[in-house]
Amino acid sequence: MADQQAQMVTKRIYEEPSDDDGCRVLVDRLWPRGVSKERAALDLWLKEIAPSPPLRTEFAHMRERFADFREAYLAELEQNPAVETLLELATTHPRVTLLYAAKDPEVNHARVLQEFMEARIKLLP
Repeated sequence: MADQQAQMVTKRIYEEPSDDDGCRVLVDRLWPRGVSKERAALDLWLKEIAPSPPLRTEFAHMRERFADFREAYLAELEQNPAVETLLELATTHPRVTLLYAAKDPEVNHARVLQEFMEARIKLLP
């Protein structure tokens, strides 16, 4: 895998699926409003990888809370067994798209997860 590491990208679930999405993984704990299962075109709904309900509630997608949220979510990910599932997908798919419903494309848990996973993927043999 060293020569051919998976690319991990993020995308809003409300955007149209595309052929270059690769393996599409919804990383939200709650199903996104107004999106049918057919339109989502998911390969996997990995709700266990999402921030814990108390952390999600505390963050409330408020930009000023993002730094603290990021730190707490990274700590959760260090202990989360669902990370192994994403690592397995990264070894079998050239591209994994992490789908999320948040409105802000920069201040959301999927970005933190992407950063975390990219660091883990670099450590793969």
